[in-house]
Amino acid sequence: MATLLSMSVWFSASAVVPQLTQVWRLNDSGRAWLTMSVQIGFVVGAFGSALLGLADRLPSRWMMSISAGLAALATALIPILAQGLGLALLLRFLTGLVLAGVYPVGMKIMATWTKSDRGLGIGLLVGALTLGSGAPHLLNAAGGLGHWTFTLYLSAALAAVGCIVSALFIREGPFAAPAPHFNWRHVGVILRKREIMLANLGYLGHMWELFAMWAWLPIFLVASFASIGLDARFAGLVSFAVFAAGALGSLLAGLLADRMGRTVITSLLMGISGACCLIVGLLFGGPPIPLIALSLVWGFAVVADSAQFSASVSELTDQRYVGTSLTLQTSMGFLLTLFTIRLIPSLVSWIGWEWAFAFLAIGPAVGIWGMLALRRLPAAERLAVGRG
Repeated sequence: MATLLSMSVWFSASAVVPQLTQVWRLNDSGRAWLTMSVQIGFVVGAFGSALLGLADRLPSRWMMSISAGLAALATALIPILAQGLGLALLLRFLTGLVLAGVYPVGMKIMATWTKSDRGLGIGLLVGALTLGSGAPHLLNAAGGLGHWTFTLYLSAALAAVGCIVSALFIREGPFAAPAPHFNWRHVGVILRKREIMLANLGYLGHMWELFAMWAWLPIFLVASFASIGLDARFAGLVSFAVFAAGALGSLLAGLLADRMGRTVITSLLMGISGACCLIVGLLFGGPPIPLIALSLVWGFAVVADSAQFSASVSELTDQRYVGTSLTLQTSMGFLLTLFTIRLIPSLVSWIGWEWAFAFLAIGPAVGIWGMLALRRLPAAERLAVGRG
């Protein structure tokens, strides 16, 4: 619940890009930077946290709570203070910076409560993150296209409630390891372990696709629906449904991965999402029902595997440094997203919406190779209680 509420600020500005484009006269670069600035902030915060081992050395409850509160404040200040893109980007950067204390720390806490069902546990957490990330699209549709401040204020309020939930109710579980002494060299140890890096390669392939899809599919839907005369608010509702499908996918993938193995389930899901990358553009401007159906399938598959990469790393690493390992993993993944988020609008200008998303299929292909290579290693026996 704390993750769902706190992560609602992530796409709060991205959800109102069509309105801000008119109000602030944004070009393609400005629209991309509204999402990229959050990613950059998250990368800086996550890498700094990993290097200093903060996720393993600081009290998790308070780190998560304070981070959520600061994210709420940074989001609320945009409609209060920002008159244009410059200050908004700074506040979005600060939002991403402090969210590095929410998501990776939440995964670390979940790992302390789970063992044989860790895929389900972290899948539930990523499902909450996904639903929370999609919440601004629902808020935007409910508030109407003329009231972009409504979306940001409500997202900030949800994150503030997440701060309170974290402070009052979250505790680490029985599988928590004692806090380690500070050792920045552990980052190098992680990077030298083949099994961990193959799991991270799978995660990087997944992240190559995920955030570019999350950031630009709603804009794609607005453009497609507008070309056939449908209200843009309908695209907001469909976008939220895409995120909701991903939340369900994260839960079901967790259940299956705990029983069938993480490498198998992640490879299958990346195959489905990669196929969606290649097909979705062909439906642009066509009848809405096939496009909505494919978007929901894509939304289901594109994030369903995410938790299993994190669960894999948590099972392969020294238990004293689970928080650091997860934070390092997410920092590398979110750094990669900067390239694809910025690339999509350029591809739209060059080759149109019909083929822009096809480039994202490279990521799932590389990710499948990484996870199948991991499956062949003896270390895979540590995944999903021996299921690989």
